[in-house]
Amino acid sequence: MKAFLGMGLLGSNFVKAMLAKGEKVQVWNRTYLKAAALEPFGAVAFEDAAAAVAGADVVHLALKDDETVDEVLGLAAAGLMPGAVIIDHTTTSVEGAVKRTAAWKALGYTYQHAPVFMGPVNALESTGYMLVSGDQTVVNQLQPWLAQLTGKLISFGPETGKAAGMKLLGNLFLVAFTAGMADMFSLAKALDIDASDVFTLFDSWNPGAGVPARLRRVASGNYSNPSWALSMARKDTRLFMEAAERGGGTKLTVIPSVAAEMDRWIAKGHGDDDWTVIASDSVSRP
Repeated sequence: MKAFLGMGLLGSNFVKAMLAKGEKVQVWNRTYLKAAALEPFGAVAFEDAAAAVAGADVVHLALKDDETVDEVLGLAAAGLMPGAVIIDHTTTSVEGAVKRTAAWKALGYTYQHAPVFMGPVNALESTGYMLVSGDQTVVNQLQPWLAQLTGKLISFGPETGKAAGMKLLGNLFLVAFTAGMADMFSLAKALDIDASDVFTLFDSWNPGAGVPARLRRVASGNYSNPSWALSMARKDTRLFMEAAERGGGTKLTVIPSVAAEMDRWIAKGHGDDDWTVIASDSVSRP
């Protein structure tokens, strides 16, 4: 028997996928109607979290944050089976994941943090990526089940909480990427370039293909033999801001901060280095 607490878009589709695999699933959500909506698919909905986990050997969570996870687990605690496994897909802090792993182990339960890079469609189709780390005996024990729920299960070794950290890194990249897109569309508007033309460019040119090479460059610490010199990147950055300003006084959000960081590195004598040198102070190296 499985239980799932948190019937948002991700949790509800995880449950549908589990049911399609022949699992019996008991569900709970703070708003009961969201849990009840899963009953036509074969789930059993409960208004009480403790009742929802009763009889379940594995309890999944997909909630908002550390505080919500702690609160909901507190509500469910009285109904947990001895030795039950708690699998938490919530994006949380590293500290929260570490604390919960130890606290629930002390109470006789297994808590495994397993955050995901999965949207609702991925959860329904069992595609996307799921991250785990920590006690490798536990990870290996859960691997067959977790692998059924995702396209790729990625283990980051024995360090408890590392999966939480990796999830935060990925989400930061997505946030920064989207903020950069916002600036790009602001510049397109200032230049009177239609969004359809932007799509035409990116349908042919995929800058994402260069991300692994740039990551390796930054991680290596070698910024000689530049593919794009910092001074030239800074010149282009000036052109972005000037064009935006001329196009109706549009203010870019992210680019001015990047320009200031470029200026700092140029002042330190790195104008002829690869532009990725601006990230060099941020990298931890062995």
